[in-house]
Amino acid sequence: MAIKTELRRGDVVQVMTGRDKGKTGKILDIQSGRVTVERISIIKRHTRANPSKNVRGGIVEKESSIDLSNVMIVCPGCGKHARIGRKAQADGTRARICRRCGTNMDQ
Repeated sequence: MAIKTELRRGDVVQVMTGRDKGKTGKILDIQSGRVTVERISIIKRHTRANPSKNVRGGIVEKESSIDLSNVMIVCPGCGKHARIGRKAQADGTRARICRRCGTNMDQ
């Protein structure tokens, strides 16, 4: 089941809980209630070499996904983490706004 969220790929978010609390990064991927954030929740994977796929063996560091509830968007206007609101525009579309300062986040 898909989980509804206001976050989008490319948004800058701040981690609110866990090992990486306080760090910020850009969202790389969102799927089924989990987000992958750039340079956050780094894990090490031991990979076997595979000549047919041109993969070298060794220890590879990559981002792991974290739960959607553990991140909050960072407002481009005030620079702080904030909740997201919706506001109708003059042309009939709805835009995401910062609940702290009212800045439009869809620019």
